[in-house]
Amino acid sequence: MTRVAVNLRNIVVGADVQIPLPNGRQVTPVNLDNAASTPPFLSVLQAIERFAPWYSSIHRGQGYKSVASTEMYESGRDAIKRFVNADNIKNTVIYTKNTTESINILAHVLQQDQKTRVVLSTEMEHLANDLPWRENFFVKYIKVDEFGRLSIDDLEKKLQEYRGSVKLVTVAGASNVTGYVNPIYTIAPIAHHYGAQIHVDGAQQVPHLSFDMKPYDSPEHIDYLSFSGHKMYAPFGTGVLIGPSTVFQNTDPFLKGGGAVRLVSRQFVDWDDPPARDEAGTSNVMGVVALVAAIKELESLNMVDIRSYERRLIDHAIERLQTIRFIKLYCFQAKDEARISLISFAVEGLNHHVVAQILSDEFGIAVRSGLFCAHPYVEKLLHMSQKDIEAFRKDPHLPFPGLVRISLGLYNQLEEIDIFLDAIAKIAGSREHYREKFTPGVKLAWHG
Repeated sequence: MTRVAVNLRNIVVGADVQIPLPNGRQVTPVNLDNAASTPPFLSVLQAIERFAPWYSSIHRGQGYKSVASTEMYESGRDAIKRFVNADNIKNTVIYTKNTTESINILAHVLQQDQKTRVVLSTEMEHLANDLPWRENFFVKYIKVDEFGRLSIDDLEKKLQEYRGSVKLVTVAGASNVTGYVNPIYTIAPIAHHYGAQIHVDGAQQVPHLSFDMKPYDSPEHIDYLSFSGHKMYAPFGTGVLIGPSTVFQNTDPFLKGGGAVRLVSRQFVDWDDPPARDEAGTSNVMGVVALVAAIKELESLNMVDIRSYERRLIDHAIERLQTIRFIKLYCFQAKDEARISLISFAVEGLNHHVVAQILSDEFGIAVRSGLFCAHPYVEKLLHMSQKDIEAFRKDPHLPFPGLVRISLGLYNQLEEIDIFLDAIAKIAGSREHYREKFTPGVKLAWHG
């Protein structure tokens, strides 16, 4: 039996710390909001505690602690490369705050190439992989089908239409709304065939699946990868951007200041080599300690086993949710569909925010509700017209439509899923009661 197949609650911090409900009861919470942020591994906190006495400002310092901190910080890049099979020589790892900052840096760097004008994004992207491209690029969106799945045919159609002009295809490794895992190793060869590179937003994929950037001579090679520590049990403000060192070599950095330069006078600025030129300011050394410790823990558990275990949990949840009246799932429900361990749904007649509040206040269950920072994608799944969207935009008092999302971590257990399923069945079966209790005076209306 693998470690993932047994109780792993003791390897994360706070899983069994009781919380108060509004009625005064104390309960052990059920955290089904891991796609937003995960709790830290205990081993991550222990690594920080072990390292803290040796902490010092890195680079240029000659004191023993500064040298030790610098060595740890720089060696962390090697651990990250090994984790995703990045090229140890050609690729550079840039430390950032999170995936959002990583993508903003990449957009800033690529816009300096005057040939870079067309970027293909997709209709399913998180805003972090949408908004940074809008300002300086001509962005076209690869279509999704009625279930929200990416259309490979439309990808190729657009690459043909803008043949030679597409610099980058930027795509989520996995959706934070539907949980779909995109076929990045199918997309990469197609993009490369048309002279484009591929960037994968790995924020939702890397914590759950084994990731391989593939060798440079492989058609399936992933040119750029970004992800965040706070979604993989290291919530201490560290993300990464991985890409070819040469791309970052002769560009202005996104942030400017100390640590990013080689030499400065009143007349000139000589930027340092990558990755230093894109890491201005005091570095988040503790965040790197945390991320590396989390990677080591995930590797010891085995990413294949993690995926298998989490898949069993989410398949169980989906199968049961399909049997509950007044529940609508927003995904294609085939068991062989490639997905990570999350799913979004709606309860007929109850606003998504109200459902999340009921689950929290009545049952101690944490979920996420709303548009999940993927507004156009959720609006499309909800079949909202532009007229509908404008109406909500003009009247901020209208409760905006959205969905409820459960997202699982490796420490969640089948018993917790059943607690949630029993709770949501009770809510769906007593909608009038909960509507009156949580939104008195509001008429029951289906918003899906």
